[in-house]
Amino acid sequence: MKEVLIEPNYVEELVGIFRSGLSREELCDRLSDYHEKDIAEALETLTKKERLKVYPLLSGELISEVLSYTDDPDIYLSEMKLETMARVLSEMDASDLVDILEDLDEEGQAKLVKLLDRESKEEVTMILSYEDDEIGSMLTTNFVSIRKDLTVRQAMSELVKQAGENDNISTIYVTDEKDKFYGAIDLKDLIIAREGTDLESITSTSYPFVTDHQKIEDCIDDLKEYEEDSIPVLSEEGKILGVITSLEIIEAVDDALSDDYAKLAGLTEQEDLKETVLDSMKKRLPWLIVLLVLGLGVSSVVGIFETVVAVIPIVICFQSLILDMAGNVGTQSLAVTIRVLMDEDLKAKDKIKFVLKEMRVGFSNGLFLGILSFVFIGLYVMLFKHNPAGTAFLISGCVGFSLMIAMVISSLVGTLIPMFFHRIHVDPAVASGPLITTVNDLVAVVTYYGLSWILLINIFSIV
Repeated sequence: MKEVLIEPNYVEELVGIFRSGLSREELCDRLSDYHEKDIAEALETLTKKERLKVYPLLSGELISEVLSYTDDPDIYLSEMKLETMARVLSEMDASDLVDILEDLDEEGQAKLVKLLDRESKEEVTMILSYEDDEIGSMLTTNFVSIRKDLTVRQAMSELVKQAGENDNISTIYVTDEKDKFYGAIDLKDLIIAREGTDLESITSTSYPFVTDHQKIEDCIDDLKEYEEDSIPVLSEEGKILGVITSLEIIEAVDDALSDDYAKLAGLTEQEDLKETVLDSMKKRLPWLIVLLVLGLGVSSVVGIFETVVAVIPIVICFQSLILDMAGNVGTQSLAVTIRVLMDEDLKAKDKIKFVLKEMRVGFSNGLFLGILSFVFIGLYVMLFKHNPAGTAFLISGCVGFSLMIAMVISSLVGTLIPMFFHRIHVDPAVASGPLITTVNDLVAVVTYYGLSWILLINIFSIV
C-alpha cells in the first residue's frame, strides 16, 4: 500500500517547544531546525505572558529575523524591555526598521530611534529622506561590496568578513578606486575562480543598476525583466547606496497592481482596515460626484426618449441588459488596454492594430450575443407577453442589433479613453471601471432607444 506523505505542522511543534521550559541553549538549538516564518507564526500563537518569558532566551538576531515575517512587529517590540528591544533593533535591517517606523506615531518613532546605534540611525534617516514613489525608499543596505583591485583570495576573505553582517551574498558588488560602482560578481564565479585569476575577468561591468531618485513605476518593468537576486541603487555620483532585492521588487509589483486595482474601482489608492471613515469618504467622494453628474446625464437622455417608452412600454424591460453588457465589455477592454500600455515601446502602428482588434472582438461577441438575444427575447415576448410573432421578433431584433452596436462602441470607448490618458501623461488606470461603465451607459441608452425610435416606431410603426 502506497504511503501518504503527511505534512508536519511546524507551528504546533514550535508552540510545544516554547512551552516546554527548555534552557536557553536547548531552546536555541531546537529552534535552529525551523524556518523564521514558522517561528513567527508560533510566536503569534503564544499569549503575551508566554512571549515575555521567551524574548530574553532568544538572540537579538533571531528575534529581528522572526519579526520581519510578522504583520505588526511594533506590537511585539512594545512588549519587550528596553534592553531587549535595543538588542533586537541593533540586529534589524534598515529597511525593516523603516517599515516599523512608518506604522508608528511621532512619539513612538522618537522613542524607537533613540534606541538605534549611530550607523542604524544614519541608514534609516537616509531611506526615510526619499519620497514613497522613489527607488531609494525601497533600498536595503544589506549587501556585500569589494574593491576591484583585490586578489581572489582577498575577495573571498572580504566576503567571509562581510557575510557575518549581510546575508545577501549571492551577488558581490565591485567598486573602483574612487568607491564608485564598477560591476558585479556572481558568488559561484568567485568560489570556483583559481587563486591567480584576475578579479576583473569575472566581473560583469555591464550589470544593471538604478538610481536612488528614479520613480518606481518608471523602472519596475526593467527590474522584473533582469530577474536578478538584487540590483544596486546608485547615487548621482555613482556610489552604491544599497540594493533592491527580488523580494522588494515583488512587493513593488504587488503594490503597483493593488494601486491600479484600486483605481479601477474608482478610488485614489487601496484602502485598508485601519483607515478612518472620513478618510475613506474623502477618497471615494470625488469619483462619486463625477459619476453622479454623468448618471444625471444618462437619466436625462432616457427622459428624451420617453415617447418610445410610452408607445412601446416593453422596451424598458431590456434596458438593463443593454447597459450591463456594454459596461462589462468596456471594463474588459479597459483592463486589457492598461496591460498593453505598460509596454513603453509600443508604437503607434501597434496601438492602431490593437484598437481594431478590440473592435473586432466587440463585434464578434456582440453578433453572437445579439443572435442569442434575438431568438430568446423573441420567444419570451411572444409566449409570455402574448405578442404576435412578427411584433415579438421585431422587438427582439432591435434589442439584438442594439446590443451588438453598443458592444462595439463600448469596446472602442474602453480602449481609447485609457490611451488618451496615457497620451497626455496621466496614469491610464484613472480611467476607472466606474467611469468607463457610466460613459458606456450613456452610449448604450442613446443606441438602444435611438434604434428603437427609428426602427420600431418610424420604420415598422409598431404601436
